[in-house]
Amino acid sequence: MNKHQQPTIGHLIRDWRQLRRLSQLDLALEAEISQKHLSFVESGRSVPSRDMVLLLAEHLGVPLRERNALLLSAGYAPVYLERSLEDPSLQAARSAIDLLLKGHEPYPAVAIDRHWTLLAANKMIAPMLAVVEDADLLRPPVNVLRLSLHPRGLAPAIVNLTEWRGHLIARLRQQIRATADPLLAELLTELLSYPVPAVPVIKGKAQDEAEPPIVLPLHLRLGETELSLISTTTVFGTPVDVTLSELALETFFPADEATGRALRAIAETITSA
Repeated sequence: MNKHQQPTIGHLIRDWRQLRRLSQLDLALEAEISQKHLSFVESGRSVPSRDMVLLLAEHLGVPLRERNALLLSAGYAPVYLERSLEDPSLQAARSAIDLLLKGHEPYPAVAIDRHWTLLAANKMIAPMLAVVEDADLLRPPVNVLRLSLHPRGLAPAIVNLTEWRGHLIARLRQQIRATADPLLAELLTELLSYPVPAVPVIKGKAQDEAEPPIVLPLHLRLGETELSLISTTTVFGTPVDVTLSELALETFFPADEATGRALRAIAETITSA
């Protein structure tokens, strides 16, 4: 195929199958179609129906945005809408996001898109960003990963930066494998170019050789206070809109009572200000 040509539906299906490390037989069995038919689709000898494209995309775990691309490649109209969170038709979803962010106070929480762009945050995030040295990192669109690992962002305030960096990089690599998103690949390259913190030694062993914890907390120093936070990720169940399918809520909880008290005190300060 000429490098300037658009990939055919057959090539795209094959690429996603190989990305998922499935043989033609594996995918055919999962989708309950014949291997011969799948082979004909991938080779271009057979043009799949719209339903067949969606069936294969479902079994390949293709994200909704890329499913639309598959449909277009096969000559069909996209079926998944992509609307801004400000669109009136998504008002219920936006209200739910705001409710979840507000309800999580006095603990920090943010809403991000698939490129880790900050979409919304509750009031507990602002005090955590007071340590950021480079104001440009806080100008929209704010990328949460860049902000976290940049040497003039949150990185100097992260006590366990080596561990936390490894955790975020691993998550990003996993996301790239799942979505094949070139923008995420560019972001990974940028993050890997940042200075790597020295690995501290714990009881004679390098920290990266120590037994990993069941849950990795984020240790963040704010002035004289050190917060220990564990995070969870929440996504919308069975979304049929591209925007909602790519949205995630990152919520942080205190990993110890001292952090809980500190966060409640910060929240009271914000309220009384």
